[in-house]
Amino acid sequence: MFVLGLQGSPRKKGNTNFLLSAFMSEVQTRGAETQTVNVCEKNITPCIGCGNCERKGFCSIKDDDMSNEIFALLRRADVVVIATPIYFYNATAQMKLLIDRTQTLWSRKYKLGLTDPGRPDRKGILLSVGATKGKNLFEGMILTAKYFFDAIGADYHGDLKYWRIEDFGDLKKHETVLDDIKKEVDRLEPMLKRKKILFACRENAGRSQMAKAFARYHAGGEIDAMCAGTTPAEAVNPVMVEAMQESGIDIAFRKPKSIDDAVAVTKPDMIITMGCGEECPFISGVEYIDWDLPDPSGQSIEFVRTVRDEIEERVKKLIAAL
Repeated sequence: MFVLGLQGSPRKKGNTNFLLSAFMSEVQTRGAETQTVNVCEKNITPCIGCGNCERKGFCSIKDDDMSNEIFALLRRADVVVIATPIYFYNATAQMKLLIDRTQTLWSRKYKLGLTDPGRPDRKGILLSVGATKGKNLFEGMILTAKYFFDAIGADYHGDLKYWRIEDFGDLKKHETVLDDIKKEVDRLEPMLKRKKILFACRENAGRSQMAKAFARYHAGGEIDAMCAGTTPAEAVNPVMVEAMQESGIDIAFRKPKSIDDAVAVTKPDMIITMGCGEECPFISGVEYIDWDLPDPSGQSIEFVRTVRDEIEERVKKLIAAL
């Protein structure tokens, strides 16, 4: 399980950072892979309202960290944790920049009719602190978080909110915060206990990407699907993306990764190979299955469609067998 934390406070060692760090540490000790993005340190250009994402499915701003990094992380994540102090009853300006730019992901679903395969099971969690004690302190932030999670394809799973937290160290002295975090992470246990299956091919640009997407779409609640390649390509196969889009499955923003990097973080229960053969590393205690599938790299859309349909059928049989 991959948990993405978004830290939105400009105070590097403030209460928000303490809250998110404690949460990520707890979920990591339970076996999750984690990554924290310090939003205030990222180059995120404000949304300019051009409408390009609603027409074409991609943001017209190409040269910032949102397009180069964060969209891919949001798509990959099983759980997205947004952490921010309250500024005028909402998120910090830096976090709001990121939230506004996810209009691109909203548009792919609601304007273009594409379904991200992680959407059925992805979770969103809000962590927030505020300086005052007003009962309405977090209402604006909660509403914003719910729309943000919907845009990125996540259910609003829960939140941890703390009033009258202002000075450095206030939250660290809070009597229940660590117990609160443990209880919230407890609610993620079903996701942590899913069967981990790594789909592996040569470039991680076609077959394994499709298999992961179908496994996540059809059984994300039962399977923690991963994918990797022995010699990963620079980018996924655009013809494969087109073929999957024809099936209504959105796999834009994916990035190939190596098998060594994948297994260094998480030991899978099963590895399904698709053409990497003896190049795939042997891991003791892991079940191996080989799917003899042709390589769609450089092939026509018609050829890729055939491979796509074969992979979906095999994934469905795998799910039924499990």
